[in-house]
Parts: sequence; C-alpha cells; structure tokens
Amino acid sequence: MTIEMDKIVSLCKRRGIIFQNSEIYGGIGNTWDYGPLGVELKRNVKEAWWKSAVYERDDMEGLDAAILMNPAAWEASGHLESFTDPLVDCKKCKHRFRFDDLDGEVCPDCGGELTESRSFNLMFKTFVGPVEDSASVTYLRPETAQGIFVNFVNVQQMMRRKIPFGIAQIGKSFRNEITPGNFTFRTREFEQMEIEFFVKPGTDEEWYQRWVDERFRWYLDLGINKENLRLRDHESTELAHYAKSCVDIEYLFPMGWCELEGIANRSDFDLRQHAEHSRKDLSYFDEAAKEKYIPYVIEPSAGADRATLAFLIDAYREEKVKGDKRVVLALQHRLAPIKVAVLPLLRNRPDIVEAARSIAADLRTRYKAVYDDTASIGRLYRRQDEIGTPYCVTVDVQSLDDRQVTVRERDSMRQVRVPIEGVVEYLTDCLNRGELVDLTG
Repeated sequence: MTIEMDKIVSLCKRRGIIFQNSEIYGGIGNTWDYGPLGVELKRNVKEAWWKSAVYERDDMEGLDAAILMNPAAWEASGHLESFTDPLVDCKKCKHRFRFDDLDGEVCPDCGGELTESRSFNLMFKTFVGPVEDSASVTYLRPETAQGIFVNFVNVQQMMRRKIPFGIAQIGKSFRNEITPGNFTFRTREFEQMEIEFFVKPGTDEEWYQRWVDERFRWYLDLGINKENLRLRDHESTELAHYAKSCVDIEYLFPMGWCELEGIANRSDFDLRQHAEHSRKDLSYFDEAAKEKYIPYVIEPSAGADRATLAFLIDAYREEKVKGDKRVVLALQHRLAPIKVAVLPLLRNRPDIVEAARSIAADLRTRYKAVYDDTASIGRLYRRQDEIGTPYCVTVDVQSLDDRQVTVRERDSMRQVRVPIEGVVEYLTDCLNRGELVDLTG
C-alpha cells in the first residue's frame, strides 16, 4: 500500500515517537526530537547495525571520534573548498531552493523569478575559546568519516590489525541544508552509521561488491520489503571527486525513490590527503609481502535517521478487523521499541493487578516491557499494535486459578495460554524466533 508521509508524522506525534523540536516556541526548521518510543526504535536500529558491522565480524573495530576537529582536517578533506550546494532565491516570495532540486526555471511555490545560482557552504561554523576571531574558527563535522581517517594509524597499530580491516562509527553530523524537508529524511542534525574499510589496492573492486551485497541484505534481514529497495549506480558525472565508484541503496519513500545508504570506493584519496597535509606517514606495511602502500577505502555510509524512517514507513499497515480500522507497525522484533506489554483485564482487582505487575517486572530484566491498565483490553491491544509491540500478555480472572496468562501476537492476533511460571522464557523464545511458539507441538 502507498503510505502518505502525513500519516507517519501523525502517528509519530500521537504515539510519542518523534516530536517537532522546540514546538512550544514554534519549532526550528526541520529539527526533530525522538520521544520515548522513538529513542528506543532508533537505538534498536543502531544496535542492530553495530551488531552486524562490528560484533559479528572479526575484521572490524569501533570508534567514537569527537565532533570538533582541527580545522586543518577539513582543509585536507576538501570540505572547506568544495562542500557546497547550489542555492537560488525566489525574488517574489523569498523562498530558497537547491538549484539541482528544481525541475523548471521558476519558483515552485509562487511561480516567481529566481536569482542566479550561487554556491553555499554546508558546514556549521563555530569558535573555540573566548575570542571569536579567525584563529579560533572551527566547524561542526559534516560527516563522521574524517574522524576515522585521522585515527587510521592509531587503530591499526594499537589493535595490531592487518589489512583488510575496517573501523565503524555511529555519531552525529551537521549540515546547514538549504531545503530540509520530508520529515526526518533530510535534517540539519543527523546521525550516521559509517564504516571505512581499508583494503589493498587491486582488491578494492571485490571488496566494494561484497559490501554492496552485505549492506543491501541487512535491510532485508530487518524486514524491509525487497520491492521497496533498489540499487542505483552513480553516473560518472555525479561521482564525488574522490570516488572510483559509488552506489546508492534507495528506498521507495512516500516522495519517491531516495537514497537510504551510499557505498563508495573512495580509492586512497583520504589517507593520501591527510598524509600530505599533516606530513605524517599514513601508509601500511605488509610484513608478509614486505610491501608498503596507502590502503584503498570502501565506505558504506548509512543514516540512522533515514533508516529509522524507512523501517517505520515499511512497517505501517492499515487493515479492517470486524469492521474497524486497525493500524499496525509490523516492525521486526529486534527493532520494536517495546517487546512485551502486560495488561490486566480488570484494573479494579488488586490481585490481578499485582500478578500483572509482577510479570512485567520479571520481563523488564530481559528487555523493554511495560505495564498498562489505562483503557479497556481492546483499546490496549490496538495501542500496542500501533506502536509495534510484538506480544501482549493478558492477566485475567482465570489466571488466578489456573496460573496461566494469555499471550497475544501482534501480526496474526493469535492467542495462546501460557503458564505464568514459564512466561518469561516462552516470550524470550518467541522474540528470538520471530514468531509465536506453538506449545502443543
């Protein structure tokens, strides 16, 4: 089904997933806050990425580089000179646009005449220290990659790594975008999940393809519909100056096919540039081959915010149940903000409430679980469906006699009775398998 972005925005506001930043003051252009459920969802996305990129590999190290860097690093990388967008203004309504986003030669909002295109640097400038002069100028990083490159030798030598190996990082980046929009798709403050994988020249094309395949598969493994994903190779005219080749993993967002992640063969440009500007040796010496070289770099670069948005959109379902509309976020279990909700059938029965709260407390030792008695059982189910909770546990009057509870699955709405004594292990098994476990077989 085709999903309108307005439905996603409404759901996110209504259910505490994403809020407009500084909303009580009228907000600030395309800056968003992740609410109680949104922070859990985005955290799960990042943890799934880190597990796949770092923990499940034997050729990867992690890093958390600082946001502020010596300005010389940005001169070496080329950002000070060329990290720009083409900007035009409408002479009539004064709205600003990226020139390469426009289809025609007039303002898309009012039809007014546009100014000539001019370059606009995307880096946020700030100052270090008490005096705001040219000597104290620095920048908020527009990407996390340079923090990895300047630490290449540190990581390689301290961790005794041999080529090929990679360095992974999750962190905030900042870009003074001209035309932010489409909810959290393009924002001025965003979080990247980035890998710089260092390889021997001549093996770079093989590693490039391996990373393209692996990163595409990651989204499928976490539940994205394959029909909503595609690969798009960059034309020679759009390749970055440092790139030997580049491909985008694109997702079919409500506004059309847009980049979800880029995988680039950056050649040896970055290490060579930093070696030249810093006058430090950033080469690698292969002891076995008695060979010294500047490694090539394969860069899979994903956005945590874009990935989170894509998972939200792809999981959104609307269906009719007994004549009523049911909204479901069919999130893969690893991504769901809440894994289990425990619901008492009668909130005015202290014995039922006590049993439900006890089960919820036990579940919280394993994963994110909640207790909720703020509505009827039907409304509670719908609320949990809408935020993607895979399982609900209902404690009823019969539970006091037979010491069993009802476990309900989100997607199929199937229900099974499970002994209270084993409910934590049972739900853990269900979450690990990704499906309701049949106790009869």
